[in-house]
Amino acid sequence: MFTGLISHRGHFREYRQSRSELVIEVPEELSCRLEKGQSLAVDGVCLTVTSGHSRLLTFNLSRETLQKTTLGQLRPGQELNLELPVTADSLLGGHLVTGHVDGIGRVLEVKPRRPGRRLKIRLDRELRKFVVEKGSIAVNGVSLTVAAVAAGYFEVELIPATLEETNLGRLQPGARVNLECDIIGKYVYNFMSRSR
Repeated sequence: MFTGLISHRGHFREYRQSRSELVIEVPEELSCRLEKGQSLAVDGVCLTVTSGHSRLLTFNLSRETLQKTTLGQLRPGQELNLELPVTADSLLGGHLVTGHVDGIGRVLEVKPRRPGRRLKIRLDRELRKFVVEKGSIAVNGVSLTVAAVAAGYFEVELIPATLEETNLGRLQPGARVNLECDIIGKYVYNFMSRSR
C-alpha cells in the first residue's frame, strides 16, 4: 500500500528477457533500503525487486503489467516516480494507493494555472464511474485531487511542489500516464452495483 506522495525519482536503464524484466537506476539512499522481495511503486505500479546491484534494481514485468501500464514503452533515461510502501507508523498524507493500475490515460492539454499547471487527461469510459469531482486519483503514482470530470476526460491541478518533485512537470500533450482510481470509490461502486 502507498500514499501517492513521491519520495524519490529514478531512471529507466533497460529491458531484459524480451521486456519481461525492467532495470531502473535509483538514488543511493533508496537502493540501500531495498532488498530482493520488497515492493516499490514505479510510476504508480507496484513492483517486486528481483535483484539489485549498486544503484540498479531489477523487476519482473508480467503480461498484465505490460498491457495495462506504460512500463512496457519506456525510453532510455526516462524519469520515473518512485515511492516506498507505507508502514504502520507512516503519515497518510495522500490517499490510499494500491499500485494496481486501472488503465492508461493520455494527456490532452497542459495549461499554465497560477501558481502551477492544469492537466486535462483522457479517461476511458470504463473508468469514468470511479472518478468524481473533488475525489482522488493517482497519475503516475502521484496522489491528486480531481478538479473537473466529463465523459471522456478529467482535469487536475499541479502545484509547484508536484511539478518540481515528480515527473508530472515534464508531461506534454500526447504523453501516456498510468491511472489508478480511488480504491474506496471502486469498492463503493461494486457494493452498490451488486445490491441493486
